[in-house]
Amino acid sequence: MGAGHSVNGNEAPYYYVPAFSSHPVRTSAAILIMLIGAVAWINHSVTGKWIFLTGLLLLFVMLFLWFGDAIRESENGLNSKRIDASYRWGMGWFIFSEVMFFAAFFGSLWYAREVTTPWLSDFDHRLFLWPDFSGQWPNFGPAGVVEHFETMGPFWLPTINTILLLTSGLTLTISHHALRASKRGASIFWLFLTVVLGFTFLYFQAAEYVHAYADLNLRFDSGIYGSLFYMLTGFHGFHVLLGATMLTIILLRLIRGHFTADHHFGFEGAAWYWHFVDVVWLGLYLFVYWF
Repeated sequence: MGAGHSVNGNEAPYYYVPAFSSHPVRTSAAILIMLIGAVAWINHSVTGKWIFLTGLLLLFVMLFLWFGDAIRESENGLNSKRIDASYRWGMGWFIFSEVMFFAAFFGSLWYAREVTTPWLSDFDHRLFLWPDFSGQWPNFGPAGVVEHFETMGPFWLPTINTILLLTSGLTLTISHHALRASKRGASIFWLFLTVVLGFTFLYFQAAEYVHAYADLNLRFDSGIYGSLFYMLTGFHGFHVLLGATMLTIILLRLIRGHFTADHHFGFEGAAWYWHFVDVVWLGLYLFVYWF
């Protein structure tokens, strides 16, 4: 996130190698604590929620410190064109790994809905399954195992969120073009609007979860449909939170004058990530809420 312009416009003539850092191992520990808390929370542990929130807080603290070091390196003129290329390749591979991460969950959704469920419907239900089995998606499993629930349709909260994210992608692109044209004021305005849209998305997703639990009885343990619904939308929401936080940091840097029209990879990297989040949501909107 730190590759920006260097001091007095002069790029470092060497390949800067940063000192040894404890940030990676500390960040990994924070993620581990967060995941342990999430598992405990899902399994109704009293302390699970607080362990998860502690890990999440530690994660943001570590990211703040780690990004801060990268920003100082950039602003102190330590980054050359080779460093800039390293940041770009690193961000590109990171986003590719995220694509594979979501591809696994989309693949699980497709396999459960299009392969497993029709395949099970070919069995003799009374011998192999249960008498009232229906090979439809979603199914409620054996009677009494999964409580009756309603599926989440596209209207209206998911559709509103789709509009919000698509609009945020547009405002972010306008902000980027304004920065490349050296129109810092316009870039700040459109980036601020992007951040507002991102956090508004999170607000509506929280409202959607409340509606799902309270009105539809759709829970994480509502069969494979409920599990996949919350895994896909929940992980996406977490990525929106990370992306909106990244854009907030970029906004503060932009206000402080850290970027120029020619040197602003910190902005570009966060923008790549945000556009990736937009594309994933479109897939969710179509295959989770519509089909």
